[in-house]
Amino acid sequence: MFILTRKQIHLLRFINLPSLSVSNPTMNISHLLRQYEQGHRQFSELDLSGIDLSRVMLISVDLTKSNLMGINLSRGFLTKSNLSKASLNWADLTYVKMSQSQLIETDLTKADLTGAFMVKSILIKAKLSGANLSYTNLRAADLSYSNCCGANLQKINLREANLTGVNFNWANLSEARLSCANLQQASFFGTNLSHTFIKEVDLSYADLEGVNLEKSRLGYSSLQGAKLQGANLEGAKLRHTNLRGANLQGANLKDADLEGADLTNAIIEDADFTNAKFTETQVIGTHLEPQTIKPNLLKLQIQETPHYIGSFELLQTGFAV
Repeated sequence: MFILTRKQIHLLRFINLPSLSVSNPTMNISHLLRQYEQGHRQFSELDLSGIDLSRVMLISVDLTKSNLMGINLSRGFLTKSNLSKASLNWADLTYVKMSQSQLIETDLTKADLTGAFMVKSILIKAKLSGANLSYTNLRAADLSYSNCCGANLQKINLREANLTGVNFNWANLSEARLSCANLQQASFFGTNLSHTFIKEVDLSYADLEGVNLEKSRLGYSSLQGAKLQGANLEGAKLRHTNLRGANLQGANLKDADLEGADLTNAIIEDADFTNAKFTETQVIGTHLEPQTIKPNLLKLQIQETPHYIGSFELLQTGFAV
């Protein structure tokens, strides 16, 4: 009969750690950290819910399918780690370093990721409903088909990110940076996009009806065929933006900068262009009724714009395109 010594029993506690279930994290977290220090990186399917791992360093670890609900990873280092299919509901991830990490199908519902650094991370089909990602850096990250419904994304950095099919309904993207991002098939019902940087993006045929784009910067973007009925574009920068065939019916474009924009065949009935800037704007096939535009252009300005593309028509209220 083979009998294990107490020392051997103690060592066996760390064998096959990937399948370890931490039923009492307060008793076993020190063992996990000791294993990490010894070079172990496989910690999948653990139960670490509610524990405090703030400022922890767990680089390149595998925590797939782990229960991390309510965990505190604030200011921790989890660079290049894999947390795919893990549960991080209500987790504290403020200012965590998670660049180049994988969070595929991870549940981050109502998690706090304020100020997190997640450049080039993969969050495909992640659940971010109601989460706080304000000031988070997700530049060049992949969030395709993730759910950001009702999330706070104020001042988030999503430049060059893959946002294909993302649900941004009711989300707050005020002052966010979305330049050069892929926004194909993304939904924006009730989304706040005011003061947002959205330069050089393709929003062709996107449904942006009633969306708040006040003072947003959309220069050199494509909104061809986009649905912008009732949208708020007051003070928006639309320089050299493609608005061909866009539906701007009832939209607010007061003080908008449309320099070099293309409004060919756009639908602009009842849109408000008060004090909008039209320098070198293309307006072929676009018809503005007298009641839709204020006399904000002088005849002298029209005559001194030889490169203006399109045609002006004198209306009873003054000069308009």
